[in-house]
Amino acid sequence: MSTVPAVVGVVGGGRMGAGIAQSFAAVGSSVTVIEGDGRAAAAALERIAGGLVRAAERLDEPCDRVLARVTAADSVDALPADADLVVEAVVEDAALKARLLAAAEAVVGERTILASNTSSLSIAELGAALTHPSRFLGMHFFNPVPASALIELVVAPATSEQTLLTATAWTHALGKQDVVVKDSPGFASSRLGVALGLEAIRMVEEGVADPQAIDDAMRLGYRHPMGPLRLTDLVGLDVRLAIADHLHATLGERFAAPRLLRDKVARGELGRKSGKGFYSWE
Repeated sequence: MSTVPAVVGVVGGGRMGAGIAQSFAAVGSSVTVIEGDGRAAAAALERIAGGLVRAAERLDEPCDRVLARVTAADSVDALPADADLVVEAVVEDAALKARLLAAAEAVVGERTILASNTSSLSIAELGAALTHPSRFLGMHFFNPVPASALIELVVAPATSEQTLLTATAWTHALGKQDVVVKDSPGFASSRLGVALGLEAIRMVEEGVADPQAIDDAMRLGYRHPMGPLRLTDLVGLDVRLAIADHLHATLGERFAAPRLLRDKVARGELGRKSGKGFYSWE
């Protein structure tokens, strides 16, 4: 079995950050989750506890023993100096990510690998905020993290070969498969996933078919585990829009967001997290 990182920090305790923390704790890592304040830190622990209960049948030990390896704090300064890995998992805001990564680098030791869970932002540009960009890469996890089979490893020009090899070993230690891609807008997964999702939204906008029919066409005809519109609801329409806007700015008109997507986001129809998107989640 691949070596597990003994000490892990996760900056951001939302759905993705909590899933990342849960996954590392489940394979034996000691994990510190960083949030913006005490209330958010407590909520992150509750999120992880709930995730462990849902995954109880897949765990090798009781949920409470896994949870005991997780702590939460409200400042990046609380990251362990001896961390093997720190994963940033906050919202898709390049300036915020760069600031938090630089703050984390100032706290941890020189051997710590830093990673961003960004789904589309430039790893090279984020790494420019670091003193040692050679130990930085993208580790793009997928939702829900504990059950997903993939981590997309994104390599910037400055990323060292040893950093990639170590991240690959940790990916396998989590029981997941890696795909390695060059730093490029949207990488591989988001670029293809967003293209499919945007076209599905245009089809709804044009009245080609209703969301369920479009999703069934991809699920039953192409064996996708779920259709692009249900997936958009799970990811969050606001997240999809932010990625689309980034890809539009970097790759051109083929990633221009449909008016329907902008209107839904403006109305607060963000998918499962708001109770309504292309489906009702009440």
